[in-house]
Amino acid sequence: MLLSATQETKTDLLKDLGLNEEQPFYSLDKLADADSRYLRDLRVNLKTAIAGETLSPKEAYLLALAAAANEENVTLISAFEEKAKENGATEAETAEAIACASLLATNNILYRFRHFAHKDIYEQLPARVKMNIMGNPVLSKEFFELVSLAVSAINGCERCVAAHEASVLKLGATEQRIFDAIRVAAVVTGLSKIVN
Repeated sequence: MLLSATQETKTDLLKDLGLNEEQPFYSLDKLADADSRYLRDLRVNLKTAIAGETLSPKEAYLLALAAAANEENVTLISAFEEKAKENGATEAETAEAIACASLLATNNILYRFRHFAHKDIYEQLPARVKMNIMGNPVLSKEFFELVSLAVSAINGCERCVAAHEASVLKLGATEQRIFDAIRVAAVVTGLSKIVN
């Protein structure tokens, strides 16, 4: 049976992710069945984000893993963890990317609340959230902060984005590297709506 160009793109996207082509994915299948040109855009967006100029493949896949964990997308968590390992990530590094997403989800809620509430009392109360992982990460301090920035951007915490961006720059990252990380986070967040 001859596949349409859109069906071929769906198959290629699943191969890119190392996912079973026979597994049903409701949203992805719906787009393929409707011959949606968006599938090609999605595949190209993922490929170009992962191939960012300033990120190694290992870093790009660890960022993708953190974004997938933030989105609670088990399918993509598994796929990006495998891709990160194929590119040299250790078990400890993949675990830390997932842990970072969890910690930042916590912090993003607390700091967004403080920002939105506009009350001094909330600024003065201790957060009482353990963050030992940030002090001595398995990932480099710069990369941990970069992942923290990307997850904060996904979660829309303005205060966290500003703090982590300043920290990443202080640790030697460039604006291009930051933007490459944010692109990975953005594309994976969009992908998680289609492949789930």
